[in-house]
Amino acid sequence: MSHEKILIVEDEEDVLELVRYNLEKDGYLTDCATTGRAGLGKSKTGVPDLVLLDLMLPEIDGLEVCRLIKADPETAAIPVIMLTAKGTEADIVTGLEMGADDYITKPFSPRVLLARVKAVLRRHDVPDQTDTTPLRIHDIEIDPGRHRVLVRGKQVKLTSTEFNLLRFLAARPGWVFTRYQIVDAIHGNDYPVTDRSIDVQVVGLRRKLGTAGKYIETVRGVGYRFEEA
Repeated sequence: MSHEKILIVEDEEDVLELVRYNLEKDGYLTDCATTGRAGLGKSKTGVPDLVLLDLMLPEIDGLEVCRLIKADPETAAIPVIMLTAKGTEADIVTGLEMGADDYITKPFSPRVLLARVKAVLRRHDVPDQTDTTPLRIHDIEIDPGRHRVLVRGKQVKLTSTEFNLLRFLAARPGWVFTRYQIVDAIHGNDYPVTDRSIDVQVVGLRRKLGTAGKYIETVRGVGYRFEEA
């Protein structure tokens, strides 16, 4: 049985109860909030393992809640799954830009919801002890054990997706990967993203890496690779 705590931030009572019921039936602990402000507060005080976040919320909308969670060092590592009726490509890309780890549109299947929750929690598990050796390439150090990235000795704060993206590419310098190979490697085959969303993640990662962002090379018409040392 699961024991992780899931914070559900949803203002529609029937949806909230459906999500809560299915999570608790699967063994998860739950906490609930019906406004963005309350959800933000509980993300800091309740120490959830994951946040299920609606977009259209009273007081503070879900995108802003997600941005604030990811901007706070105390809560930045908490994975966020957006649960919303707004399912256009632009909405998905915006959610990912704010740091969301996954995006589920309403109406949804409870089985799919549970599968996505398990997948995101699994990605945030402590890495295997045999795979925690820091990776050093160019002037970048990637430490999987501490989930930390240093550029010329200075720490760079990345979202979980950005960290996994950088680690995946840097571990195989010179190899060219398509966008969907990257999606499969860092999210799993069922992650609902578009080509454009991967491009958004790369742009954000390059910006945070500063001059070291140049090591992530675009291969026109194919995808991305990390420059060989």
